[in-house]
Amino acid sequence: MTRFRYGIALSGACAALLLTGCGGGGSLNSSTSDSAGAPAAESGGAAREESVQREQLSRGKDGIVANVKVTQQERQVIYTGTMTVRAKQVSTAVQQAKQIVTAAGGYLSREETNSASDTRDTATLVFKIPPPKYSEMLGRLGKDLGKQLSMNQGTQDVTLKVADVESRLRSAQQSLESLRALLKKADTIGQVLEVEREISARESDLESLQAQQKELATQVAMATLTLRLVGPVAVVEDPAEEPAGFFGGLKSGWQALVTFTKVALTVIGALLPWLVFSSPLIVLFVWLVRRNRRRRPPRPTQPPPPGPTPHGPPPAQPGTQPATTA
Repeated sequence: MTRFRYGIALSGACAALLLTGCGGGGSLNSSTSDSAGAPAAESGGAAREESVQREQLSRGKDGIVANVKVTQQERQVIYTGTMTVRAKQVSTAVQQAKQIVTAAGGYLSREETNSASDTRDTATLVFKIPPPKYSEMLGRLGKDLGKQLSMNQGTQDVTLKVADVESRLRSAQQSLESLRALLKKADTIGQVLEVEREISARESDLESLQAQQKELATQVAMATLTLRLVGPVAVVEDPAEEPAGFFGGLKSGWQALVTFTKVALTVIGALLPWLVFSSPLIVLFVWLVRRNRRRRPPRPTQPPPPGPTPHGPPPAQPGTQPATTA
């Protein structure tokens, strides 16, 4: 029994020594290979990684052949925003906004200015800003120009639309090249005219797709920011805060009545000087007309002609004797 135990212990010790030797040999080999040549190890690792990728692409998780190459496509996003800022002086804020956006690589697309007074001025500026600078510009314009009143942002992912336009554009170009090659092989005038008609139609489609692609590229390349600047006492109405239902209709009706009253008073104010100037002439004209009517003699009235009597003889004429009956 004692010998059997010693045999088991000796076998375990031998197995431990063998495992230690194998591990040391492996580490020695790896260190030796690393010191011998790093490029060889890198190339071997790249080869193994490439083989693993090929195996993953050729077979799925369940061993099903996939043969699908996955490509990461860059997202195409259109950024739009609307900001309202109350400034102390609108004209100064407009120039400052242009300088800030131009320094960031953007430009002014459209400008509308309403100069009512120094405190009631309003201006609407549409800027095109590079997307990487879009967030920074929102922060600077909202703080440096005055007090930010409202801010609305929107994004539109047009990745699929851009891919669709590009695919249709390639198909149209290939079809156009095929038609041009077919035109060289046409023999009769009828064939030439038919192919030229098809080429003209395909060229029109190609130009339309190119215009769409250019417009999408422009919208994606530059974000659009609509900046509205208002004076210190200018009235700003937020459409989102307008009441709905009965009160909304009542408010709209009252605003319409006030607007109509203002327009009517403006028209009366514009016509009042003309009425004051022309009223003596009108009075004189009326007095002359009435005077001429009074001086005209009255027209003689003629008696109505006698009508026939229903019974008896007609009346006797003057100078004649009445007829006697037998």
